[in-house]
This record gives sequence, C-alpha cells and structure tokens, in this order.
Amino acid sequence: MSTLFTKIITGEIPCYKIAETDQFLAFLDIEPNAKGHTLCIPKQEINKLFDMDNDLYTGLMQFSQKVAIALEKTIPCKRVGMAAIGLEVPHVHIHLIPLNEMDEMRFHNKVNLTKEEFEAIAAAIRQNL
Repeated sequence: MSTLFTKIITGEIPCYKIAETDQFLAFLDIEPNAKGHTLCIPKQEINKLFDMDNDLYTGLMQFSQKVAIALEKTIPCKRVGMAAIGLEVPHVHIHLIPLNEMDEMRFHNKVNLTKEEFEAIAAAIRQNL
C-alpha cells in the first residue's frame, strides 16, 4: 500500500513543492512547526532511515543540505534544525525547521498558514536554491 508521501510523489495528493530530482523531493509540511518547515524525502518508498543504502542515504543528506541552505536564506532564523523521526509516516523523511528557539523542534505547537502563504513561502525558497 502506498504511503502518503508516495501519493505526493505520484501527484495523487498535491504539495507545496520546493525542489525535486530524479531521486528526491522537498515540499512544505502542511502542519508546520515554524514558517518554512520543509520535508525532504527519497522517492523510493523506504520505511526506516537506516535501511537506506549508503548512496541513497548520502544523496538524501546532500539534497537536504541544499534545501536547508535555501531555507535559511529565505526564512529569518537563527539556524535550520533537522530531525529524522519517522513514526508519523512509514516513509523516510527529513524535517528541516527554521529555528529561533528550541520549542520549535518539539512538534507540539503548529503554525497555521493560508494556501497563499504556503505558495509564497515555497516560491521564495525555490528562488534561493
């Protein structure tokens, strides 16, 4: 059965796309911890981060780094935090979260954004890639 992220990859479910390669996809989290919260995923459906082969794992980290640099240029923040928790969707994903305080990494307080705000943020980050 396809995961939520596989359905995003195939276009069955829309997303606010940031970047895409033949192996990876970055898009805004629709329940963000902070403005600009982005998810980076492999297009290959793999449940656990450490089940990835070395090349795919390294590729995901390099892809995430490029997205994080663009994110930091776009969203005012002290730094971009990274988390790979993976319990909420059984598909490897890296959270990139613009941080100004530690609580923004706790996944408790969510930011509410309009469709227009999501679209504007995604477009701004893409310009900084």
